[in-house]
Amino acid sequence: MSAARTKSSASGSEFARADRAAKFILAKTKLRPKIALVLGSGLGAFADELQDATRIPYEKIPAFPRSTAMGHAGRLVIGKVENIAVAAMQGRVHFYEGYTAQQVAFPMRVLGRLGIRSAILTNAAGGINTKYNQGVLVIISDHINLQGINPLIGPNDDRFGPRFPDMTQAYWKPYREIALAEAKRLGSAAPEGVYAALAGPNYETPAEIRYLRTIGADLVGMSTVPETIAARHMGIRVLGISCVTNMAAGILDQVLDHKEVMETGERVKGQFIALLRAVLPRIAADSK
Repeated sequence: MSAARTKSSASGSEFARADRAAKFILAKTKLRPKIALVLGSGLGAFADELQDATRIPYEKIPAFPRSTAMGHAGRLVIGKVENIAVAAMQGRVHFYEGYTAQQVAFPMRVLGRLGIRSAILTNAAGGINTKYNQGVLVIISDHINLQGINPLIGPNDDRFGPRFPDMTQAYWKPYREIALAEAKRLGSAAPEGVYAALAGPNYETPAEIRYLRTIGADLVGMSTVPETIAARHMGIRVLGISCVTNMAAGILDQVLDHKEVMETGERVKGQFIALLRAVLPRIAADSK
């Protein structure tokens, strides 16, 4: 069998694995959500508030990668926010955990097969823009992929999406406008910013942060971009929200510590949950 044929077969099996995982999940609940939430480091508490919830550990879902990062519970929670059905991922997997780009994006593939039409992706990020304060929520307007990976590399499976998907609106402009308006209404105006994704797991050097600022990045992190690429490939509309849990290397005269990330996520939990509750009904109306 040729290498090309082998790769094509592997691509097809990814669709089959995603379909099998989705059927497993759907058999566990009567809810049929159209909106997905991916809750990053220190931000998973929102899923604990879902009503009529079904909680499925990642290791129980066929072919689903397991999260090993601190602050990521590693559960899929399907439940309701008021009367809106959502699928919430409490934690994600990252390239730095040893997964391939396709494995990092696989949960988004599964969500697509569940029938998800809109996704709210959240993360903890380092602030590059000096106008940001620690703990501020930032609406992602665009991203810069510096991870050196892309989940679409390899043969394309047209059942997922087109060979060359457009990324002009990687983060759906109407959703960004909703989030900005709701944040303002709640009295905690959230700026927009460009998110740069690096591989990690080490934090960036001050020189790397100066470089990122020069090329237009406002935030830096180690996630979200592979999920966004896979989501847009499948036609899923994305809203991205970063919590600036620390200022990036060299901006403040202090070392970086993941404990600080977790503590800041806990501190802004109420503000973050309030914003999610505010935007969900308006995104739900668009996802029908």
